[in-house]
Amino acid sequence: MRGQAKKSWARFLGEAVRLADLLVFPSRCRVCQELLDERGERVVCRDCLKSVRPCRESFCICCGRFFFGEASPHLCLDCLKTRPLFTRHRSCAPYEGVLRELIILMKYRGYRVLGKDLARFALEALGQEESLWRGLEAIIPVPLHPRKRKTRGFNQVEIIARELGRAKGLPLRSEVLRRVRNIPAQTSLDAAARKRNVAAAFAVRRPDVLRGQRVLLVDDVYTTGATIRECCRTLLRAGVREIRALTLART
Repeated sequence: MRGQAKKSWARFLGEAVRLADLLVFPSRCRVCQELLDERGERVVCRDCLKSVRPCRESFCICCGRFFFGEASPHLCLDCLKTRPLFTRHRSCAPYEGVLRELIILMKYRGYRVLGKDLARFALEALGQEESLWRGLEAIIPVPLHPRKRKTRGFNQVEIIARELGRAKGLPLRSEVLRRVRNIPAQTSLDAAARKRNVAAAFAVRRPDVLRGQRVLLVDDVYTTGATIRECCRTLLRAGVREIRALTLART
């Protein structure tokens, strides 16, 4: 009897948790609109999450640009001409399809629960690339301005970076790199305007924490690279030894 009572109680708790999820989270997948009828599904169904695949095409070994249809990784013409301030950047996949939807849902719709799913995808895509991770001493998310963070309620990149740091045993240094100018969104700007927009937008607090270290800079989307470059410039001036970069997607 006691065993049956325990099983009944466990079922009751399970249903209560599921009911609570339905009250807090949408009952249909925000990507495909199918019902979220499997235990543990939140916001996006498992099938949509599984459909997001890392890009396995060739790429530039410095800036990470994808070379679709080419044989092996090599330096692109831009990096041969002028090396970026980071030593290596890798993106997980192009900014399209379900991956794009996931980033938008987290970033603009407030579904922070997707941070673990996106971090898991990043680890699947790039977690085994030793040249990206070897010798790193800290992980740094691209910051939001305090006003924007207050409005959004969280920094989506910080959540993803924290999960990556836990998986790789790297300390998260989210307090060091600060955004000191509340600049307009980069979305609608061309490359030149993006560069002007982020100029002097960042600063380092307590540079002694990072001086002489190799760090991984994390952001969600790489478009022209203006934000990553300005962050790198600020970190290098503060004494960081080497910067590598990781983004979920690139346009």
